[in-house]
Amino acid sequence: MNQIRKSIEGWGNGLLGVLIFSGSLPATRVAVQGFSPLFLTSARAVIAALLGAALLMLWRQARPQRQDLVSLSVIACCVVIGFPLLTALALQSITSAHSIVFIGLLPLTTALFGVLRGGERPKPLFWLFSCLGSATVVGFALSYGGPASLAGDLLMIASIVVCGLGYAEGAKLSRRLGGWQVISWALVLALPPMLLVALATRPPSWESTGGLPWLGLAYVSVFSMLIGFVFWYRGLAAGGIASVGQLQLLQPFFGLALAGLLLGEPIAWAMIGATGLCVACVAFARKFA
Repeated sequence: MNQIRKSIEGWGNGLLGVLIFSGSLPATRVAVQGFSPLFLTSARAVIAALLGAALLMLWRQARPQRQDLVSLSVIACCVVIGFPLLTALALQSITSAHSIVFIGLLPLTTALFGVLRGGERPKPLFWLFSCLGSATVVGFALSYGGPASLAGDLLMIASIVVCGLGYAEGAKLSRRLGGWQVISWALVLALPPMLLVALATRPPSWESTGGLPWLGLAYVSVFSMLIGFVFWYRGLAAGGIASVGQLQLLQPFFGLALAGLLLGEPIAWAMIGATGLCVACVAFARKFA
């Protein structure tokens, strides 16, 4: 019963994390209309770090041990700096609806790093369906994007690789430190350099920045950078990195809906078809995880 309860808890927390992360790329797409990618990346990290530091002090959390600093540095470089910066750069040349489909690659990269860093051993059929889902995403990007979006596609692929590493590393450390503690300490670790970057790249004038970019910045700072990771790392730690990580294949559905409803971006049938195939693959992959 404890194992079943732990699995349900893991999938529940993971699903909440995915729902929160689904708004990240549409919010980033809105934010880069008013801020540069470097300022957006650093500002969201600074805001989230201040909130994380407040939580750590409020609950009087002990400092991480010295051996944890390497893992926390990897997490900071991957999910605090790498993924936000690469996606912000990509979203200058591609739509958020197009970028969201690349999230279908995240379960595969997360599972790969779960094996390398977390010691998990999924069954061979798991890899078959994970690769099929990833191949669907890559095929869509190559057929739909065109030459003009090649740079954006490559940036999105790079962002998925570093994000998968950050997810797996964070999940492993969360088993000992706790989900919200891990992301909070990673944010605090990244605060000094991110504060310097934010000050150096701040807009020369705030008057030309509309309200929507500020809303986008607020969302990615509070929800994408902090609250979402609280649930996500807790879910990965409780339910297994490879298994719960497959929930990320649901994220394109939620993200595409947000991109269409909130941003008015066109959603091609090819996008929906590619996302549907990915979700079919995750159902089989989870069975053999």
